[in-house]
Amino acid sequence: MDEQWGRVDDDGTVYVRTPDGERAVGQYPGASHEAALAYFARKYDDLAAQVGLLEQRVAAGHVSAAQAGTTVARLTEAVAQANAVGDLAALVTRLEAITVTARRRQAQTDVAAAQKRDQARTEREALVVEAEKIADQDPERIHWKHAGDRLAELFETWKAAQRQSRLAKSDEDALWHRFSHARTSFDRKRRHHFAALEEQREGARIVKEKLVGQAEALARSTDWGAGSAGFRDLMSAWKGAGRATADEALWARFKTAQDAFFAARSAATAEQDEELRGNLTVKELLLEQAEQLLPVTDLAAARLALRDLQDRWEAAGKVPRADLGRIEARLRAVEQAVRDAEQERLARSNPQARGRAEDAVEKLEAALAGLEKNRARAADKGDARALAEAEQAIDVRRQWLEQARQVLEEFDA
Repeated sequence: MDEQWGRVDDDGTVYVRTPDGERAVGQYPGASHEAALAYFARKYDDLAAQVGLLEQRVAAGHVSAAQAGTTVARLTEAVAQANAVGDLAALVTRLEAITVTARRRQAQTDVAAAQKRDQARTEREALVVEAEKIADQDPERIHWKHAGDRLAELFETWKAAQRQSRLAKSDEDALWHRFSHARTSFDRKRRHHFAALEEQREGARIVKEKLVGQAEALARSTDWGAGSAGFRDLMSAWKGAGRATADEALWARFKTAQDAFFAARSAATAEQDEELRGNLTVKELLLEQAEQLLPVTDLAAARLALRDLQDRWEAAGKVPRADLGRIEARLRAVEQAVRDAEQERLARSNPQARGRAEDAVEKLEAALAGLEKNRARAADKGDARALAEAEQAIDVRRQWLEQARQVLEEFDA
């Protein structure tokens, strides 16, 4: 096969055959033609091995197009100047094919890299947009701990993304400037917010210290009504003052004073109620006597007895607040019953009302007499319908007459 690509002269000069003709590649004197060709064929094999290795590395994507181009250029020159015997034209063709493959793979790599950079930039910009959104919130509506924690997470994600892939310097710088500005803006807002909050809380502390002083002074009062109203006003002022520095300690002092006042009031009320329970016993006995006046049968006696009971009721004094409404309602019921009896008696003694009652009885008696005559005439004529109507009208008038007579009898009672 080596003889296909080369030959040896009698003087030992070795030639390689190429598409451009023969050229001498060296001499190998004192050896057979086969040995001489084999020696230069091995040099060809070395070149072919280098070309084959480059083909494998390019196919595997282990070298860039630039690296492959450099190597191809070096091997192409080596093949052109090679002192070797073999199909040198085939090696040149393979090297040209390697160049095409390397460029195609580089183009694919460039597209993938561009896509990766675009994806990385999109992801990085999403971090920036979220950071700007957090920083642009109204300071009065920001949940500072949650927002601060989220910004810290975004920063860690940014650093991890930066380690994984670098963007174009212009993109990297522009996005970092925005991200850094958002973090700085958020930190500035947070400092201002908490500084203002601290100032506000310090002002609330001053107000609440004054309220505590007033509460501690009021706690010694024994004017229970004014003291209770005072503590209600102090509590309203306390709620309106807002949260203060050392709020818990101030509240503990305020609550201690408040509890002391109301505990003293409760103790005093309990002591007073103990005294008033005796008055309650007296009034309950008076109520039993008052309720025995009902129903009223002797109005004059009932009025006299009730007046005496009312005087003794006032003299008995105050009762516990919890029982006041109950016993007052029972006494009012007796008083109302006596008043109702008086009104009823007045109505019965009214001459005009008696006259109206007598007139009603007379008219009903006359009407009844007329209806009875009508019934008799209907019976004589055998008019069943007129007879039935007369009897029905007579029944109704008799009922009315009975009621009118009862009213008249009440005036005679």
